[in-house]
Amino acid sequence: MEIKNLTTEQRNPDTMHIDSMSTLDMVKTINQEDKKVALAVGTQDKKIALAIDEAATRYHNGGRLIYIGAGTSGRLGVLDAAELVPTYGINPDRAIGLIAGGKGAMYVAVEGAEDSEKLAQQDLKELKLNKKDIVLGLAASGRTPYVIGGLDYANEVGALTISIACVKDSEIGHYADIAIEAVVGPEVITGSTRMKAGTAQKMILNMISTGVMIKQGKVYENIMIDVKPTNSKLIDRACRIIQATTNAPIEKALNTLKETNNDVGLAIIMLKNNQSLSQAKSLLSTTNGNVAEVLNKELAN
Repeated sequence: MEIKNLTTEQRNPDTMHIDSMSTLDMVKTINQEDKKVALAVGTQDKKIALAIDEAATRYHNGGRLIYIGAGTSGRLGVLDAAELVPTYGINPDRAIGLIAGGKGAMYVAVEGAEDSEKLAQQDLKELKLNKKDIVLGLAASGRTPYVIGGLDYANEVGALTISIACVKDSEIGHYADIAIEAVVGPEVITGSTRMKAGTAQKMILNMISTGVMIKQGKVYENIMIDVKPTNSKLIDRACRIIQATTNAPIEKALNTLKETNNDVGLAIIMLKNNQSLSQAKSLLSTTNGNVAEVLNKELAN
């Protein structure tokens, strides 16, 4: 399909006169359009759930979450990958964001980079992509050559491929094991897919990566128990997490956190089960580091 015929490139009849609206009406109009995003994402709930289940299995077996995209889509992938590290305490090499044009493209557009299928293949080869990995290809238009090239190569390797687009019957969907297509309609500003399309992609990535982390035992009840407290704000949050999970006094939570060298999960196990550090480590080793599994087992007993 030609670019001009894509849903993301159509003019929105409800925003034809946004340039002459009052500021308040402008804000209300944009907000009204944004309300459509969650509904569009909701139509893809079964595919998103399938993506979580399939990705979680591969991740558990040592696979990596690898995001590929260009422009806004690429930046959203890099953002999701980066945020998983402190939030869920994973190694940076388990979640990787690739953007057409390289790291510099995060800040300044690299002309022509998104038009190369071979560039994505090269980027994935440098990562030594393997069949355990998960490749998430993002393109609002559903037709970016960089993403197509990446998904095509990922299929050759045998990796799980997931596409995320904002048009129906997207080209990238033809190269994916699971094609997610949240059709949000024409943008407030024609073709400005950093708006509704970008929001939809962010919502979908939030669901997938959060779901995968939950499946890895990184969440107990609704608390992120593997957060890495790397600054004062996160140390405070970690102490509150420990307190909320174990009912320990805040001072005891802080002291136990220090004893574990800022390992929130270990601190929770120690206080929850009244165990020493070595005992908690031994118990955690039986579940391959799955804190939630340890806590749920103890609760069952």
